Amino acid sequence: MSDSLPAGTEVVIVTGMSGAGRSTASWALEDLDWYVIDNLPPSLVRRAVEQVAAAGSVRVGVVTDIRSGAFFEDLAASLDTLRDDGAKVSVLFLDAADDVLVRRFEYARRPHPLQGDGTITQGIAAERERLASLRATADLFIDTGSLSPHQLRSRVVEAFGGDEAAVHLSITSFGFKYGLPVDADMVFDARFIPNPHWNPRLQPLTGMDAEVRDAVFENAGASSGFEHMLALVATAIPGYVTEGKRYISVAVGCTGGRHRSVALAEALAAALSAPDAQVSLRHRDLGRE
Repeated sequence: MSDSLPAGTEVVIVTGMSGAGRSTASWALEDLDWYVIDNLPPSLVRRAVEQVAAAGSVRVGVVTDIRSGAFFEDLAASLDTLRDDGAKVSVLFLDAADDVLVRRFEYARRPHPLQGDGTITQGIAAERERLASLRATADLFIDTGSLSPHQLRSRVVEAFGGDEAAVHLSITSFGFKYGLPVDADMVFDARFIPNPHWNPRLQPLTGMDAEVRDAVFENAGASSGFEHMLALVATAIPGYVTEGKRYISVAVGCTGGRHRSVALAEALAAALSAPDAQVSLRHRDLGRE
């Protein structure tokens, strides 16, 4: 085994689909004073981190992707070596739906790295196949399809710019009518609760308003359901941490993402806030109706 790295060494591997926002994520890390290295062959990651840490930068971001070719297969071994040497390693995987990636490549007028003589779609399909195992084991997955560069930067800052915490918990409310959040680890359905939308007095309000919150939680099923939800998340968090997963995404959905899911997500974030947990809250579809 190699010599141990300096105490407190942190490494973030920024990877994912081409066109999904790796550059934006790496710039966000640089703004947080991480030392970021772009397009480094995975077999050289350990050596580069050692040199950077020895120079005094113990927070290192490494952007590695399909451009590394055959070297990409060495990434898992490199990460295991870093962990054995005492580094805290996280893998950030960025992704977006195929149609979003196609539009981004067409807008930029650039070919996909694996396109060759084929189409952009064929290049994306080949990349997805090669990255499938890495995507499945990533510590933090962000779907950038509906995010602006500013919003993606905010997500990266939330994950890697705050105080050190045992777990980073992201809670999102959403509307099922707009689709599931594909980056959620746990999804809860609030559509069993009577919908405040049908109350003319509550319809223009949101789950952030006290009247809506009271209307949601005065339902016995909602109160009981929330307690079960809270207990499940609280039970799962230590297990995730034990397994090395410190970035956990929980989503709560209702029909439109305006009333019930917002009220439950707000309550869940308040209940799970703790000194050893960094909790972020967002309402994905609030304002879309």
